[in-house]
Amino acid sequence: MKYVDVNQALLTTGASLLLVVDMQEKLLPAIRDTDALRGRVARLAQAARLSSVPVWATEHWPDKIGATHPDLLAHADRVVAKTHFDACREAGFLADWPAGRTRVLLTGTEAHICVLQTGLGLAQAGFQPVLVTDGIGSRRESDWSAACERWRHYGLETVTSEMAIFEWLETPAHPAFRDILALVK
Repeated sequence: MKYVDVNQALLTTGASLLLVVDMQEKLLPAIRDTDALRGRVARLAQAARLSSVPVWATEHWPDKIGATHPDLLAHADRVVAKTHFDACREAGFLADWPAGRTRVLLTGTEAHICVLQTGLGLAQAGFQPVLVTDGIGSRRESDWSAACERWRHYGLETVTSEMAIFEWLETPAHPAFRDILALVK
């Protein structure tokens, strides 16, 4: 039996950063179940902010695809424009990374392109990327499934948005518990 150090397995607010990848107004209408996806990511971003977890967003070619959707932009601490599918390839993306934020929760679009490539780039850079499976989207379900399968192939971690939220809270005694619980319900 393999024993896991639970202190290292669970997400913590001090080590986490939420990355919202390319959830831009012009791209989102093409994404399957876009309204539900946007709602889940917005709730996760709100919970992150209430839990003192930084929220970053990327925008792929914003001059062509537009800005991050306003429902999500309202919760972003930083927005990084990019031209590479892997945000880690952008000059300065990792340069201003907050100290100690090694567990990067990835949400966004498209799951099989920018989200996957950025996650692999973060792993290569020494971070621990965590794919939020109900917080990613693609135009086709087959692409979403392929992204999740490839993620697991490389041994990377997956969670759902509620798993992340309740691991950040740790206890109902958390000062933001009631506010966050209202988001979940």
